[in-house]
Amino acid sequence: MTLFYDARGNIYGVASPALLRRRGVAVPESAAQAASTRQGWAASAITSECGWGASLRPTGAKVYRCDGLLVGPFQTAPPYDLLIINTDGSLAERSGNGLTIFAQSLADAGLMTQSCELRVHHDQPDVLSPVATWVEPTVYGQVSGFWLALGRPAFGPQAVGAIGLGVAGPCRVSELAAINPQWARSQFVRIGNPHCVTLVEHVSGLPDNRQMHQSELFEQLRAIAFAPPAGDGRPCAAGVNLQWAARDSANRVIARVFERGEGPTASSGTSACAVACAAWRAGWVEAGEVAVVMPGGTAPVRLQVQAGRLMSVSLFGTATPQG
Repeated sequence: MTLFYDARGNIYGVASPALLRRRGVAVPESAAQAASTRQGWAASAITSECGWGASLRPTGAKVYRCDGLLVGPFQTAPPYDLLIINTDGSLAERSGNGLTIFAQSLADAGLMTQSCELRVHHDQPDVLSPVATWVEPTVYGQVSGFWLALGRPAFGPQAVGAIGLGVAGPCRVSELAAINPQWARSQFVRIGNPHCVTLVEHVSGLPDNRQMHQSELFEQLRAIAFAPPAGDGRPCAAGVNLQWAARDSANRVIARVFERGEGPTASSGTSACAVACAAWRAGWVEAGEVAVVMPGGTAPVRLQVQAGRLMSVSLFGTATPQG
């Protein structure tokens, strides 16, 4: 049976390869094979396990009960391999909330009693596969959860494969600025997966999720965020996760998210990390702990800086089972 978990309003299903095979989904034996052949089975897995309800949009786009499907583990002992399937059938290189949920599912099954490595296999051409994340079970603020060590972020258009933009600092993404002139300052960040964080001066400049679900704005953002054929592949040929960030108080940032392969989401772990990194680079926050506030909840992010350089970013998360 596929289990569903909630992490800050992000809901993922967790299904083992064996379960999917029993349901008639032809998942290969290894995670690497599964990633390289995902076009033959991933959409069937989403249809089988995630379901959908009546469309919320005039476009008739399907509305799923979750934000994606985590397929794994492919082993009975760590390190554990998995795939992260977006509801459009594409694969993600990394998901902070998804990895938190997967870690909790392993802990619930007695397969994770101490820190270990989770390895996400994917088929994105511009990043090596798998993308590894070190996960540490811990208690933070009297809450049991996991710290995810996401490594050292990379900045600038080259880090995310953006086309026609040559600066490493904040730049103007014409496709975003054409939608809203307040969206004229963006910072590209790669944290295993690609992000475009748009920095706005006031909270009023942030889109809300209901707006992003509306047909016209949804289609405009999907063209930017999704890779072809669902999107335009501009400015990033492989697509990019979109975030908007507004400065709040000291080391606190308010954010919104439109995910590649998904659309507007209540929260995103790697998006929260990208926002914290972009805010640090813009001088909004200092190193240490940064709170990123999203509609689904607040993500604690830790930034480690050495000699003025951002060396690593970590994310704390918790997950609870859903009925």
